[in-house]
Amino acid sequence: MPWGEFKDTAAERRLFQRRALVALAMVLLLIGGLLARMYQLQVVEHQTYITLSDKNRVQVQSVPPTRGLIYDRNGDLLAENRPVFSVTIVPERVPGMEQTLAALMALIAVSDDELERFQRRLREPRRPFQELPLRYDLTEDEIAALAVHRHELPGVEVSAELVRYYPHGEITSHALGYVGRINREELQDIDPVNYAGTNYIGKSGIERFYEEQLHGQVGYQHVETNARGRTLRVLARENPVPGEDLRLHLDLRLQKLAYKLLDGRRGAIVAIEPETGGLLALASVPGFDANLFVTGISVAAYRELSTSHDKPLFNRALRGQYPPGSTIKPMMAIAALDSGATTRERTVWDPGYFQLKAGGRRYRDWKRGGHGWVDLTESIAQSCDIYFYDAAVRMGIDTMYDYMSAFGFGEDTSLDVSGALPGLLPSRDWKQAVRNEPWYPGDSVNMGIGQGFLLATPLQLATGTAVLANRGRWAQPRLLMDVDGDLPLDEVVPEPAHSDIELNNPNDWEFVADAMAEVMHGRTGTARRAAAGAPYRMAGKTGTAQVFSLAQDEEYDAEEVRERLRDHALFVGFAPLDNPKIAVAVIVENGGSGSGTAAPVARAMFDAWLLGFPEDLDSVEAGMLNLEGE
Repeated sequence: MPWGEFKDTAAERRLFQRRALVALAMVLLLIGGLLARMYQLQVVEHQTYITLSDKNRVQVQSVPPTRGLIYDRNGDLLAENRPVFSVTIVPERVPGMEQTLAALMALIAVSDDELERFQRRLREPRRPFQELPLRYDLTEDEIAALAVHRHELPGVEVSAELVRYYPHGEITSHALGYVGRINREELQDIDPVNYAGTNYIGKSGIERFYEEQLHGQVGYQHVETNARGRTLRVLARENPVPGEDLRLHLDLRLQKLAYKLLDGRRGAIVAIEPETGGLLALASVPGFDANLFVTGISVAAYRELSTSHDKPLFNRALRGQYPPGSTIKPMMAIAALDSGATTRERTVWDPGYFQLKAGGRRYRDWKRGGHGWVDLTESIAQSCDIYFYDAAVRMGIDTMYDYMSAFGFGEDTSLDVSGALPGLLPSRDWKQAVRNEPWYPGDSVNMGIGQGFLLATPLQLATGTAVLANRGRWAQPRLLMDVDGDLPLDEVVPEPAHSDIELNNPNDWEFVADAMAEVMHGRTGTARRAAAGAPYRMAGKTGTAQVFSLAQDEEYDAEEVRERLRDHALFVGFAPLDNPKIAVAVIVENGGSGSGTAAPVARAMFDAWLLGFPEDLDSVEAGMLNLEGE
């Protein structure tokens, strides 16, 4: 090697080659790793990532079912679904929320409650591009105004949804109940899958009892969305299953008549078809417009209803618990005959009062001076209290309790009437437990004429009367008549559980029914004027229930007693006498005379059902005759 040559070219070349090979190996290794990873992602895990991609692009949305309709027995629509237009806002598309709200409030009326509700929803977590409702139930003028200014209001839409509507409002409110928006408590109990997308649920009445059948089954649709969550198109759809349509025993014509007959007063009318137990009318007056509760009642409107002295929200037919008064006497007569406490021929002297022992307290008869000698038929026809005072003492509380239980008192015997109360059927054990007192003979005296501790609802009185009309055969009250679908009726309505009443002498049924006919058609019957001119025979029993007690020697003067302290007027009956088609219970709060106030109402119900409905219900009057008697 020459002295001046310091560079080893061969060594450098070998070094470069080695380094190049190492770099190439590293590059090939990296490429191999990349190819392996690409294979892993695109081949091995292809299905996983395509699914994740679809979740970002395709969403599953629930489609709420259409709620089933409700009809009366004649096919008249009682509850339907109508489209309601509401104004909604998509916050992501609104350039300025305050300016948009101000512009909207200049076009349509928005209450403070609605504005506060919208702002609360705006602050809550939600999906992107979700519509938030601001106002429900827009008028045609408001819809038109929003359409004209639509180009000035980006993000504001007018949307429609099907909402429950009750075309007869107040007349059917207590019978049908109503639906309302699902609250937080209800969210804990309902099926979150089947109620996805559903905003309303039955709150009371038939709407609540048959919620499962009326609601239907939810559907689904697959929609394609962009990265911001906005829907681009519908890819696939599984239609929801609509709710079942229900047909009720209720007759809208009879229901309207019941409300007309009680117009301007407080009370209730319950009419039952004895053969089936079907409720033909279930009227509580005054009522309320159920439509107010569907989309949310205002604070002012609810306060007006809840603070009214007439209590329009209170269902008197199902939850009003009243002393039944003398309307209980036909049932007591059956109990006394069958238990041997009295006979058909036995007579009792009525001097106008009854005493358990000489010199003791006097339990008065409604007729001053008394009725003289009366047998069982006359005691029912003239509503003689003394006879039933005596019979009650002879029977005792245990016997009366057993027979009254058999007629359905003290329990809710209805099959599908939501919210009915059981009343109060007192017993020896009940008084000891509640009042820590024994049962006294005086308690039996009061119970014998439907006073004292005994309480019953109009539904219970109508039910017991229907059992009398059927001569002991039970047909438990029900509203549902049929399901307009493939669903069998016996799978929907609960199984009847009450046993028929079997008497030692079955002819006692006819005897008591004939005695009730004497109330209506007899020469001395308390309701003979209400039955005047009827082309059919009817059976009935009048009654009054004291709102407050009088001293032993104090006289009752209806004119001097303030209206809300007057006696309640009651009537129970069925018609025709043989092969009854309708049984009715009527109570008019503070109406005074059962024969003069409640009996004419029942007569109008009988006539309409048996002879035909009047063409003009507005011409019907309750027929307050101010008759004498009980």
